[in-house]
Order: sequence, then C-alpha cells, then structure tokens
Amino acid sequence: MQAAYQLRPEDLAELTLGEPRYRADQLHEWMYRHPVLSADDMTNLPANLRESLRDRLWPFRLEIELSADDRRTRKWLFRAADGASIETVVMGYRDRTTICISSQAGCAMGCTFCATGQFGFERHLDAGEIVAQVAYANAALRRSPLAGAPDRVTNVVFMGMGEPLANYTNVRESLHRIIDIIDLAARAVTVSTVGVVPGIERLADEPWQVGLAVSLHAADDELRSELIPLNKRYPLDTVIAAVERFFAITGRRISIEWTLMAGINDTMEQAIKLAAIATRLQAHVNIIAMNPTPLTTMQAPDRTRTDQFIAALVQRGANATFRETRGKDIDAACGQLRLRSTTQPSEQKEAQ
Repeated sequence: MQAAYQLRPEDLAELTLGEPRYRADQLHEWMYRHPVLSADDMTNLPANLRESLRDRLWPFRLEIELSADDRRTRKWLFRAADGASIETVVMGYRDRTTICISSQAGCAMGCTFCATGQFGFERHLDAGEIVAQVAYANAALRRSPLAGAPDRVTNVVFMGMGEPLANYTNVRESLHRIIDIIDLAARAVTVSTVGVVPGIERLADEPWQVGLAVSLHAADDELRSELIPLNKRYPLDTVIAAVERFFAITGRRISIEWTLMAGINDTMEQAIKLAAIATRLQAHVNIIAMNPTPLTTMQAPDRTRTDQFIAALVQRGANATFRETRGKDIDAACGQLRLRSTTQPSEQKEAQ
C-alpha cells in the first residue's frame, strides 16, 4: 500500500473515495502547503478520513532524531517499510534554513572518501520519499524551529545519500513537486553530482533554473579516477564540457565541491589545476574539510595547509571559500550520512 506522498498529487482523490471532491484538494493543501506531522492535525478533514490517513501519510517512520551545533542542526534517520534507511539533515542560519536530502538509500558511486559510498547501495528512493523529506522538515520546523533560523525550509540541496542524477526520473518528479507545488524558488534548489554527464545534460534542458554542484575533488583524471570510480566512465573533460553547456543554457553559476584530503588533493599542483578549471567555468569553489569515515585512513589537512590551498586558488583568480562543517558529532556532515548506532540519551529521540 502506497503512502500518501508516494501518490502523484493529482491522484490524491484515491485516498478520499466517497468524500466530496474538495476533500482531495484539502488533503493536497495539507500535504504540500501546510504539512503536519500527523493526519490527526488536518483539522478540516472529517474524523474518519483522518483516521484512514493516520498510517498512510508518510512513506517512512522516524527512527532517530539527533541535534547538534547548539540546536542549529538536526538530523533524522527515517526507515521505509522495506527497511531502507533514509537520512536527512536540516541546518539553520540567521537568514535561511537549508535541508540536505537523500535521493537514494546508500550509493553505488563508490567514492573512496565518502562514508555513504563505502557502505554500498540499497535502492533508489521514489519521488514521494524524496519530497516527503522536505514536507516532514516543514512540519517539524513549524512545531520546533532550529535556533535562530526561519521556521520553514528556504533552501534544498540534493547532497544527502546517493547520486541524484543516477536516479533521474524520480529526482525530476521531486523537483517538480518541490518547485511547482510546494512553491520553493528554483534558484533555492541545488542538485549535486559526481559527474553523471547524461544527467547534467538533461538537467540543463529542464524548465527550472536550479543550481548545479559538481563534486570534483581532483583536477586531473589520474587522481580523480582513484577517488571517484565514475571518472573512468565520464572523464574530466566530458564533465567540464557538460558543465559549460549547463551554464550556457541556464545562466546559473556552477559550484565546485572539493573535499580536502591531506597529502592527496591538497597540493599546490592540484590547486593550480583546480584554479584553471574554476576560472574557465566561472565557478565558485567550496572547500570542505575531509571528515573521518570508518573505512578509510584519509584525514583533513591542518588549517594552515587549508588556508594555503585556498590562497593559491584566489591568487589565480578563482572564487573560493571554506565551507562550514555542520553536524560532525552526529555523523551529519558531508560524507558521513550513515546510521549512528549509539547516541547520548539527551540527543536521541526514537519514534513512538
């Protein structure tokens, strides 16, 4: 039995059979414009309809909730009916609340520095499971906002578990619902990829001007193929060409994601090559510190080395900044989206 969010919005009448047509419209409004954690809170629906929706609203159940960064970061572990794990992180800032959503359970890309990839691939998430992460966040934030941040999602980044462009059909449908139905501005949505060239090309032709973030992590094919196996299929030149086409069509500046790993991609040689790519693409470079993962000995360089790397980029005309790491102590930071089996009782909340 599909959950409500797994139905297409235009098919919600299937859940209101025997009720006036406007009940489906009311349900649609609750789910996408004014989401609530429980169908019991859909106060203008009749009691019998709320009861029938009680166990069919969400396509997952909340298993664990963790909080960090003085209540400015929150991570949820959801469990789908088939046992697949779905992890979502919300981060609050003074002027925005950003949600990092998953598009797959696990990941098949096998990037050597990423915890999610090291634990393998379970399955694609369907569009409803992707969109429901945003709706759940809006419902939860309305009840309990992050400290000092807006009480709703203002920005969405597809940077959680999985490679979004390897699950293109479901990601595309989720973009439609997030932008056209939830009514979030396309420019507030960013899709990340390790370089799935056909997906970048398809995304460029979509009607929404979403942002594109390319996880580069190495500026030549030899090193990049060691870190990102997909590079053997889509070498750097083909990725760059697809990104140039994306920029030409959409006019959206690309961001380059670069996880800095000590002794691997933090060299001046890599900085010089990266600066050349970034200036060619007119891209912004986000430097991210390597987060320790269970199956690798890779570490982040010290801050002096990090600053030297960024300075080398800037001196060569690249726009580069160090991105703040959030949620590291709850395994919520980039590259660490994996189940944390033990937490402090004060930080963990299990679904009842």
